Amino acid sequence: MTQTVLQASGLVMRFGGITATNNVTLNLQKGARHALIGPNGAGKTTLINLLTGVLQPTEGRITLLGEDITQLAPHQRVKRGMVRTFQINQLFDSLSPLQTLALTVSQHRGLGLRWWQALGRNAAVNERCAQLLEQFHLTEVMDQPTRVLAYGKRRLLEIAIALACEPRVLLLDEPVAGVPAGEREELLQTVAALPADVSVLLIEHDMDLVFSFATRMTVLVNGTVLTEGDPAQIANDPEVKAVYLGHGDDARDAKDAKKDARGEARHG
Repeated sequence: MTQTVLQASGLVMRFGGITATNNVTLNLQKGARHALIGPNGAGKTTLINLLTGVLQPTEGRITLLGEDITQLAPHQRVKRGMVRTFQINQLFDSLSPLQTLALTVSQHRGLGLRWWQALGRNAAVNERCAQLLEQFHLTEVMDQPTRVLAYGKRRLLEIAIALACEPRVLLLDEPVAGVPAGEREELLQTVAALPADVSVLLIEHDMDLVFSFATRMTVLVNGTVLTEGDPAQIANDPEVKAVYLGHGDDARDAKDAKKDARGEARHG
C-alpha cells in the first residue's frame, strides 16, 4: 500500500477579498516525483508557502508523515523532514560550497556553531560533504567563493543544501529558473538522480523538466486544482491544453518534451 507522506486537505488562503487558493487538496506519495504546474498567477507559490509554513491557511489542514503540521513554523517543518529550495537562490556569497555544506550538515547533526572545527576534524561531516559535492558536481569548485560560481552551479548547491538536511519531502521551486541553456543539462540530470526515498514536489514552468521528471502532475488554475493525473493524461487533457499547455512557450516546450519522450520509448 502506497504511503501518503504529505497531505493538504481543503486549503483556502484569502488575502482580504482575494482567494489565492481555493479548497486545494494534494496528496504526495512516498518516493513521489510529483509536479505542480499552472499559468502565472495560478496560486502555486501561495500553495508552497502554505505547505512550508510561511503562510497560515484561512481554512484547511496539512499533515506530514501523519502529523498535523498546519500551525507549525517553517523551521519546525524542516526538523520534521520537509525542506524547500527557492525560486531565487539564497546562498552565503562569501562561503565556498564546502564551507556552506559543512555548516548545513553540522547544524543538522546538532553540532551548532562548532562547524568550523567539524570541517576539519569530524570525519562524518567530512564524508557527508564529500558525498554531496560529488553528487551535485561541485567537487571542482568546492573551495571557490559561492559568488563567483556559474548560476547553474549555484542552483546545484542550493539543492545540495536541501539534501544535506536529509528531507523526507523536498519541494523544488523552479530549479532551472534563470539557468542558461548550456548549464541546464547537468542540473536536469542531477534532479533526475535524486534519492528514490525522497518524495519530491516540483514547481516548474519548464515542460522539458516536468515531462521528463514527473510521474504525476497537479494542474492549478486560479487557485483551484483543475485536474491531476500522469503525464500522458495531463498532456492530452482538453481543459489543460486550453488554459495552460495550449499557448505560448509552455505549449511548445510541452510538445517538444512529449516528442522526446516518444523517441526515447521507441529507442529505449
